[in-house]
Amino acid sequence: MRALVTGASRGIGAALVAEGERRGHAVTGTRRDVPEPLDVTDAAAQAALAERVGPLDLVVCNAGVYLDKGKGLADLSAEDLARTFAANVTGVALTVQAQLRNLGEGGRIAIVSSAMGSQANAPGGAYAYRASKAAATNLGRNLAADLAPRGIAVGIYHPGWVRTDMGGDSAAVDAGDSARGLWDRFEALDMGRTGAFETWDGHAVPL
Repeated sequence: MRALVTGASRGIGAALVAEGERRGHAVTGTRRDVPEPLDVTDAAAQAALAERVGPLDLVVCNAGVYLDKGKGLADLSAEDLARTFAANVTGVALTVQAQLRNLGEGGRIAIVSSAMGSQANAPGGAYAYRASKAAATNLGRNLAADLAPRGIAVGIYHPGWVRTDMGGDSAAVDAGDSARGLWDRFEALDMGRTGAFETWDGHAVPL
């Protein structure tokens, strides 16, 4: 499988590239510097990357930020909101928009969202992150409907609470375990599963 993973400099993204390569897939990982430079919020950079990478079987929209971790409403800034939505929502939309030229029938798009964006589970706090992940999930659901006539499947995934710089040392899931579970989901993604919102280990996430 020829795959593109955004946000691959560290954490889940780096683990996804390593696991994909371990399974024999040809995986291109992007980051802000090397090997494939990409700022997901830059439409021109997205178009240039799409031209370079060529045909793909899978696009994984993994790049994202969590800038308001530990912040309450009083501490939330306009910049937190703008930068979070730019990376976590606009970045997903621009990645898909640019890479659609490289996906044919049977292609797959995986959006790494979060159960923190579930509207059925809203305990408060992390307003920018939660709202952006809810929007990313909504984006994925609508893409699934629009791309179904082209035979392109879209999956939305919660990677778990992963031990990364974002998740922290006390998180419950190792990045390698998350990546293995997510790749199981990617490999199983087809038109029968398009639009599903699932955890890394295959459980449905309430919207």
